[in-house]
Amino acid sequence: VLVPFLFLFVSCVSSQVRMMSMTSLCRGINRRARLSLQQRFVSASAVPTSVRIVEVGPRDGLQNEKSLVPASVKLELINKLYQSGLRSIESGSFVSPKWVPQMADAKEIFQVLGESENSYPGATFSALTPNIKGLEGAIALGVKEVAVFGAASESFSQKNINCSIDESLERFEIVCK
Repeated sequence: VLVPFLFLFVSCVSSQVRMMSMTSLCRGINRRARLSLQQRFVSASAVPTSVRIVEVGPRDGLQNEKSLVPASVKLELINKLYQSGLRSIESGSFVSPKWVPQMADAKEIFQVLGESENSYPGATFSALTPNIKGLEGAIALGVKEVAVFGAASESFSQKNINCSIDESLERFEIVCK
């Protein structure tokens, strides 16, 4: 029995990313050659044995809310996510409160999470840190994992983090060291 797989290949062309399925990649190739090609790309060693899901709702899901969400409500959400079985939760970001007012309480959130660390065995509470200042704030509070983000277009990069893609990559290099 042949189990159908969907394979995605990503090829970068200029600044665009195109994705195609194995089916469309193999159109016109006979069945035997297609199966051989599929077997080359998927072997037991290529299939991951586990997947890590990082919940970003407390940060990404709340950062654009019009009315401010109190830290107590955010902490309740984080607790419920943990109780649901999630262990990797991006809980806030260290960004300018001028630009992202919803994240102004990140320090409070991470202080409480740090103080109640024993209540969350196996949990990782990460923070988004788009620059060195954010990283320093996270480190000062004992955050053990940070995330950075990049944009695929210049306009989104300018709008979201106020710099070009190249400038953002330079910032990330500093943060990741």
